[in-house]
Amino acid sequence: MQKLLSLFFKLRHRRIKKFIYNPHHVQKRVLKKLLYTAKNTLIGKKYAFHSIDSIYKFKYRMPVCTYEAFYPYIQKILHGEQHVLWPTPIHWFAKSSGTTNDHSKYIPISKQAIHQGHYKAAYDMLALYIQQISDTQIFNGKNISILNALVPASNFSATKIHIGDISTILYKNMPAWVRKTQIISDDILISPWEDKIKKIITIAAKQNVVSLTGIPTWIWRLLETILQKNQTKYIHNIWPKLELFIHGAVSFKPYQGLFDTIMDKKINYLEVYNATEGFFAFQDNLKQKDMLLLLDHGIFYEFIPIEELNNEHPTTIPLEDVALHQIYALVITTNAGLWRYLIGDTIVFTKKNPYKIRIVGRTKQFINIFGEELIVENAEKALAVACKQTEATLCNYTAGPIYMDKNKNAGGHEWFIEFYKQPNNLDNFLHIFDQNLKKINTDYKIKRNSHIMYTPKIRVLPKGTFYQWMAQKGKLGGQSKVPRLANHRKYLSKILTMLEEKKD
Repeated sequence: MQKLLSLFFKLRHRRIKKFIYNPHHVQKRVLKKLLYTAKNTLIGKKYAFHSIDSIYKFKYRMPVCTYEAFYPYIQKILHGEQHVLWPTPIHWFAKSSGTTNDHSKYIPISKQAIHQGHYKAAYDMLALYIQQISDTQIFNGKNISILNALVPASNFSATKIHIGDISTILYKNMPAWVRKTQIISDDILISPWEDKIKKIITIAAKQNVVSLTGIPTWIWRLLETILQKNQTKYIHNIWPKLELFIHGAVSFKPYQGLFDTIMDKKINYLEVYNATEGFFAFQDNLKQKDMLLLLDHGIFYEFIPIEELNNEHPTTIPLEDVALHQIYALVITTNAGLWRYLIGDTIVFTKKNPYKIRIVGRTKQFINIFGEELIVENAEKALAVACKQTEATLCNYTAGPIYMDKNKNAGGHEWFIEFYKQPNNLDNFLHIFDQNLKKINTDYKIKRNSHIMYTPKIRVLPKGTFYQWMAQKGKLGGQSKVPRLANHRKYLSKILTMLEEKKD
């Protein structure tokens, strides 16, 4: 089996090279195919897809859309109408609230998005992985991921509608040979969170686990629990052949040191950009942190310069016109019927041959009350330096503004941080963090040095606070993640309220 799978993945190299060496041609072909396929759908007829013969005509005719603009179409599908956004039947919806919105979003998932998008991208990722690790054993053992159960679709009239995290939907549609590699099962899937963890640990402790997949915070909690149960310091004492952790959704930078402490053998860390709306990129070189943009997987990309994001009619740039190190909001058109959809993520290009990217934040996750334009990537870099220099280990964090009022002529930022290991000196941690934010972000530096903003405040939260908060919101595991930055104090206030209630 190992030899057959290795041969299969090696053959995929040819397809990968095609989009690497012909990126602009491939993207034009993808758009042409999407338009042709959906020309007779409700949206295709509305915007006359049949007569669109260029990217420029597509941009002129079809507006950039948010989820709110798409929801009337999505609602039709949820209530049983088909041929709305995409011609093949839509039976799966990925439920996502993102990290900036408390209201659920229902993202349509077509069979093409599953097989020509997510699975194809996963195969390509493994193809490039085994090219680098020729003696890999990932096909000779089990993988652990933590998935949530499907949720009832009783609010909608359509039959055969299934709703859940994208990771759960992908599991449910897996080929039989892939399912055999998974620790997860339908029985575990439907279990409440704590029972799910107990079942995974009981089964996994007896298995040859070679890889892990998931969000670092949830995978860490699983590993921490299994280490405690087995009274051992290193995870390789339980799974001696563990070699790979595939991670995504949040920056791994604050967590890598933590994971390294429980490994007594080197393992490979591989970042993926596998969102609810599509599998967009993955780390194709284990020695480089940026990710290869996937151009032949049923998704057409456009990019909005961040300074134009709030314009009524923002400029969108095709792939061939992007600039390096410029922040762009990502706009996608997909083989699940999302048309010029503003996904909410911001990226930068680090390379153009081939096209490689880094995720730098969310369009709604920033703090800019005082003109400081602080984004998630700034915070992650500064926190990583502060942790390293004060021997601290970060668990989770969120931050928001402290507003000016009539009694104060300055404002600032407040950071709620939960540590696995607290800094040896919190004041020094704060100083290093603040100074590095100044180095990274010129706007922040100007506002701090001009006394518009005072020194940030850090509130160290008790261990388990973010876990309790996410549990209170019904967002344990799966694709759920803690919102990092907000231009308001709503999240901070809710956490404070929860802590006060617990104290009482």
